[in-house]
Amino acid sequence: MIVVTGAAGQLGRLTVEALLERGVPASRVVAAVRSPEKAAGLARRGVQVREADYDRPATLAAAFEDARRVLLVSGSEVGRRVPQHRAVIDAAGQAGAELLAYTSVLHADTTTVPVAPEHRETEEYLRDSGPPHCLLRNGWYTENYEQAARQGLKTGVIAGAAGDGRIASASRADYAAAAAAVLADEGTDGHGAHTNAVYELSGDTAWTMADFAAVLTDLTGTEVVYRDLSTDGYTKALAGAGLPGETARFLAGTDAAIAAGDLGDTPGELSRLIGRPTTPLRDTLAALLGS
Repeated sequence: MIVVTGAAGQLGRLTVEALLERGVPASRVVAAVRSPEKAAGLARRGVQVREADYDRPATLAAAFEDARRVLLVSGSEVGRRVPQHRAVIDAAGQAGAELLAYTSVLHADTTTVPVAPEHRETEEYLRDSGPPHCLLRNGWYTENYEQAARQGLKTGVIAGAAGDGRIASASRADYAAAAAAVLADEGTDGHGAHTNAVYELSGDTAWTMADFAAVLTDLTGTEVVYRDLSTDGYTKALAGAGLPGETARFLAGTDAAIAAGDLGDTPGELSRLIGRPTTPLRDTLAALLGS
């Protein structure tokens, strides 16, 4: 069985879809979800739906029954993810999983992106205590910028503190396809080809926020410009717009990491895993905006 956690979420659901597209029988795929009713559509397609709540480890043992391979989609609750991830890793190990793939962050061991510490701690626990594993160090999703695009179209301005830093984003579907490729690959010996692999996954082409504004302008015909602020200035602007202080600092800190070059690497590992070029920025923006 191939178990995909967080399968009612965006990345998890796309990974299940990608597995089915690769020809994995639905009966061999488990959609592990916090609320099974949210995965009813997958159940109707023959996918096994099992309850799996990161905060209730007792649900994970049943969810991982007969699990051969597990995808741990990182949790979304910043500050709570390490114990949640440990519970999943422990359950997968107890189930005898042959491979656990974990969605980490690009260059987790060196990046200054604010989300990195929890990913680093999870990776360390996985190496020290978990089953055989594969690290899928995902870069940024282009979809992360949907709100910025829509706000820019309303006001004509996208503000940030990323400077000339480049972002090698890819679509969420690209990253899901990579996860499915790892989970479905039997390798030449039938035991999989990705044990202990570390993949630095990012888009083929990196862009700046000024590039983003230019693509948005060209795509829609509405002039949008990028206004660069200092990290402190951006933090204050976000707080002034009503965001909690912690969230404002988090977002501004992410832009500071982008300015430092932490999300601009283009090693090509994502396109090699999925066997095609990654989805261009323009194409994903067009899909998001219905252009």
